[in-house]
Amino acid sequence: MRRTTALLSPLLFALAAVFVAPAHAARHEPPVTSVPQLDLSRYAGTWHEIAHLPVSFQKKCQGEITAQYTLRDDGKVGVRNRCRVADGGFIEAEGVARRVEGHPGRLEVRFAPDWLGWMPLVWADYWVIALDPDYQWAVVGDPDRRYLWILSRTPSMPRMQFEQLKARAAAMGYDLEPLILATPLE
Repeated sequence: MRRTTALLSPLLFALAAVFVAPAHAARHEPPVTSVPQLDLSRYAGTWHEIAHLPVSFQKKCQGEITAQYTLRDDGKVGVRNRCRVADGGFIEAEGVARRVEGHPGRLEVRFAPDWLGWMPLVWADYWVIALDPDYQWAVVGDPDRRYLWILSRTPSMPRMQFEQLKARAAAMGYDLEPLILATPLE
């Protein structure tokens, strides 16, 4: 009996390490934070995607990925995402974004029809986590680190700037191993 207990102890310890270690590591990740200020009138306009973490709704995108933000009279932001696909054509998705009360750098975005806007599950977090003071580049993510986009006002970005923005995202705990570069760097 003693021998079985002696064998089970290392096995239980190993199993505990497998299940407890990831939870322990997750608790020690730095929090994802949004920028303290976001002037939507300056943020509005066209942004070019430089890179993103893989997401199902961008699988068909081959390049020329842009997001157009337009201020609306109701205080919300119109969103139009566009990208070139394999056949050379373009696909677009239209949505709307709204501010998160008390958090200037946080928005929620939805691409579901207006009549579904009352449902909480159709809204996704859109946090501006890094922003150039001149609004020439931005890093957008979510608190669960599933989404990340590096955006620029121009269709390309200097490699050094890109590496600095990646370092900021990594410091917030984003896994950048699967990051997809959407455009060549300068």
